[in-house]
Amino acid sequence: MTTVEPLNSRRAPRNRDFHHLEVSEVERLCDDAVAVTFAVPDDLTSEFSFRAGQSLTLRRVVDGIEHRRSYSICAPVGDAPRVGVREVPGGLFSTWLVNEVRAGDRIDVQVPGGTFAADPAVAGRHLLIAAGSGITPMLSIAASVLENPDSTVVLLYGNRRTRSVMFAEEVADLKDRYGTRLEVIHVLSREPRDVELFSGRLDADRLRDILTAVVPVNNVDDVWLCGPYGMVADARNVLGEFGIAGHRIHSELFYVDGTPPPQVSRRDGEVDGPSSDVTIILDGRSTTGRLPRDRSVLDAAEAIRSDLPFACKGGVCGTCRAKVTSGEARMLRNYALEEDEVAAGYVLTCQTVPSSDILTIDFDA
Repeated sequence: MTTVEPLNSRRAPRNRDFHHLEVSEVERLCDDAVAVTFAVPDDLTSEFSFRAGQSLTLRRVVDGIEHRRSYSICAPVGDAPRVGVREVPGGLFSTWLVNEVRAGDRIDVQVPGGTFAADPAVAGRHLLIAAGSGITPMLSIAASVLENPDSTVVLLYGNRRTRSVMFAEEVADLKDRYGTRLEVIHVLSREPRDVELFSGRLDADRLRDILTAVVPVNNVDDVWLCGPYGMVADARNVLGEFGIAGHRIHSELFYVDGTPPPQVSRRDGEVDGPSSDVTIILDGRSTTGRLPRDRSVLDAAEAIRSDLPFACKGGVCGTCRAKVTSGEARMLRNYALEEDEVAAGYVLTCQTVPSSDILTIDFDA
């Protein structure tokens, strides 16, 4: 049986419905990447306000099948939402955005989300380490935090070649605007640079050398990492060697190379195996149903709540983040949540299965 009840005593969170937004501009960044800007109607301005580093989830339906993708916002806080997209070979969503979408088109867009976010109001010394399209949220973070005259940024940005650098002109413009408060270090893996230290992949050895010779990490307040899994993992390890505490290191992935998600059974219809009474709290409304323990909470709960937020379903984007407020659950994979979030009870519902008879998952927490 499924029960639904309103939670009138709770403050209603931001509406997570998709909105049909018009594309106001599509800007070519390099051969395989674009920036897409959305026009937000006046009545949705507060809904689409965002923090530096957050993302938008886009939706499209192809041949009757719904597809979602999450893209980081590259605009500074206060500007119109704008996402950077690099084409993935064979990618259904990115190929469409890079090659087909034009100004005037309309796209289903969910309100901004994500906990990978900096607060420009707090003065600090920030180290940003990005590779490839990982620059997208870094551009938003750098442009936003530098509005605070007491903040500084060091951006370490890895790419293959000069022509593949996303937002090269905008990064240069930021450097011109903020001068010594912004230091930019470009590292190219397939194109020689004048300084050997800046030629090669941003792996553990190179990061260690750069942080030793160039970047005074002992003066850093917060470190922001975005890129492929290997780079982020190497950076975390090296930063730990330099004594940077884990709570000061914030990371986001744009894909996890060669790491398939754990497999759980997929069954439709009646629950005929081990199951749990799971309560889902979302947008101020509580829904309870009997869900199997061999499917992720997200997949199984879609039968009783069709409005659950998600994008990648691979444990990477963090869109489906929620908090376990009662009962127990097991998270199979996590590339999006920080250690303190996990310790506080947050899970990625796309990678979490129930492990107690009664479980409450709160998306509003």
